Amino acid sequence: MRNKTLLIVLVLLAVALAATACGGASDSGPIKIGFISPTTGFAAADGTSALQSAQLAVKMINADGGVLGRQLELVYYDDSAKPDQASSLARKLIEQDKVVAGISGSYSGATRAAAPIFQEANLPMLAAYAIHPEITATGDKIFRVGTLAGVEGRVGAELAATVLKAKTVAILTIDNDFGVSLTEGFKARAAELGLEIVAEEKYPLGETEFRPIVGKLKAANPDVVYATGYYNEAANFVSQAKDEGLTAQIIGQEGYDSPKFVELAGPASEGVIITTDLNRDSDNAMTKKFLTQYKAEYGEDADMVGASAFDAVQVLAYAIKTAGSTDPAKITAAIAGLKNFADVASGPFVKYTAGREVVRPVGAQVVKDGAFHFFHEFDDEALITAQ
Repeated sequence: MRNKTLLIVLVLLAVALAATACGGASDSGPIKIGFISPTTGFAAADGTSALQSAQLAVKMINADGGVLGRQLELVYYDDSAKPDQASSLARKLIEQDKVVAGISGSYSGATRAAAPIFQEANLPMLAAYAIHPEITATGDKIFRVGTLAGVEGRVGAELAATVLKAKTVAILTIDNDFGVSLTEGFKARAAELGLEIVAEEKYPLGETEFRPIVGKLKAANPDVVYATGYYNEAANFVSQAKDEGLTAQIIGQEGYDSPKFVELAGPASEGVIITTDLNRDSDNAMTKKFLTQYKAEYGEDADMVGASAFDAVQVLAYAIKTAGSTDPAKITAAIAGLKNFADVASGPFVKYTAGREVVRPVGAQVVKDGAFHFFHEFDDEALITAQ
């Protein structure tokens, strides 16, 4: 009987030791971060830029020893910027891949679809550059790295009225979440500044023929045109605006922030001013490092979309390190408590608001000699903080 009891104790001890060993192996394995972006479809250029930048961040972090003595692993999928794919892939990342957090490197529609999945699973998710306000409104686990649409729109109006001294503006809006949200922020601040809106036009995603609209804008004779869109639409618009003799200053935003815009628009891009999170002339060490290493790694210039995805990985790595754990609740708390964080390409991050919106300077870049360059920076907290 005593021998039998001793045998049972030894078996139980062996089982316990095996379980401990398995737990230790798991704890010393890679830390998995989920990532979705559109690497096929109409948004493939942005999605690829976002993915490559996130991969670069992981590579740099791992080369420096990883986080908590462990390597980061980016588990990534292509969502084609489609909401149904984004929600399905979010579930796959959580249930099958067992990620500790997620990053959406996709557009607002897809990001809005993925956010509730992470919220329900009590896992933190960062929206890299999607700007729609409903994303962070999903719940207390969802944060944004890029600038909220309302804030960027307000900055656009501030740029027009205060910096450029415009009195009148025409507004051209791409008719989707991205464009409408930006325009709403712009119009709200324009009203406060007394900026008169003399014309408003909308166009669908994928539009290529802007000459009829340009004619209407030209007839309104505005001082500036605030035109939302992605780089393809933006390049067609500014090219046709130049051809048709529109002389008003064109103000774009982060959708223009791609080397592809300058490449496609050519000389017509010269002088276009955009609001964006990436200052290519910044003295910030991480900005310089990101721009240099991205060019070395991929043979092309980086853009704002990529910088935001890079920063999302940096923020998560910081949060895991600060938390001293991969526990999602602790990671979430560390993100919420982030202050004066400069290890980002588009920073520095001042803080996060209670609504999980980042507070940090928003810049304006101008196309000069075929490249984006610093034009102005807005750092008034009342302007750059989400209302």
